[in-house]
Amino acid sequence: MIPLHDDLPSNTPPRVTVGIIVACVVVFLLQLTGGEAAFYSYGLVPAVLFGEASLPPDLVAIPAWLTIFTSMFMHGGFMHLAGNMLYLWIFGNNVEDSMGHTRFIVFYVLCGIGAAMAQAFADPGSEVPMIGASGAIGGVLGAYFLLHPNARVLVVIPLGIIIHPMRIPAFVVLGLWFVFQLLAGGAPTEGGGGVAYWAHVGGFVAGALLVIVFKRRDVKLWNFRGPHLSAPPGFEDVAYEEERKRGETRTRNPFRSDPNRRHFNPFDRDPR
Repeated sequence: MIPLHDDLPSNTPPRVTVGIIVACVVVFLLQLTGGEAAFYSYGLVPAVLFGEASLPPDLVAIPAWLTIFTSMFMHGGFMHLAGNMLYLWIFGNNVEDSMGHTRFIVFYVLCGIGAAMAQAFADPGSEVPMIGASGAIGGVLGAYFLLHPNARVLVVIPLGIIIHPMRIPAFVVLGLWFVFQLLAGGAPTEGGGGVAYWAHVGGFVAGALLVIVFKRRDVKLWNFRGPHLSAPPGFEDVAYEEERKRGETRTRNPFRSDPNRRHFNPFDRDPR
């Protein structure tokens, strides 16, 4: 499944989300001039981080611990960059909206750290540089999973030469993504390269835990009432709750604010 869009608008401009996307694109363009040596200089090499190996002096640009942060903005190719930025663009704005710009920056970085350390501890002797924003973005997906599980996500499913679009609840899309990462991370692999699945798993788990702390107090978790279930304009009734508290009942649709305004609702038993 390839996600394209969700049906949940954000209330504030996603400045940090856009800023991260711009930063990743700029770093990728700089990588094109640096060659493969940049992957070792600024990517996270677990063996170097834990002191089990050392880089040649001409490749040492920054302390090993700083590569935890620089590796978050690097990518191995255009498709790697495009895929990560697509996920961040779709799901990042709502997570940023739930906690504010400053908190989202800290949240994103902490998710990236959790993802990097999960992959590093999974293979501490690896001399393969780990790069990519997918671990931190996995944290964004974990947060979205808890915040808006019932939001509808437009996905396309390639069926051979046919591309089939569908709208699927977010908890299905993100739940399947997490299960795939978990299974792929536990599968035996050959060779030294590949996808850092444990970084994805670690980021997702970190995001699901951290969102509980970083979200605003008025934001609820497990909000299964998506925007597609909200009352449309003209149906809202702010006085309904007050009438319900007083014990008053209505025989007509409680969401209808104007009894003279006719709306089609198959569940409205009032013929007026």
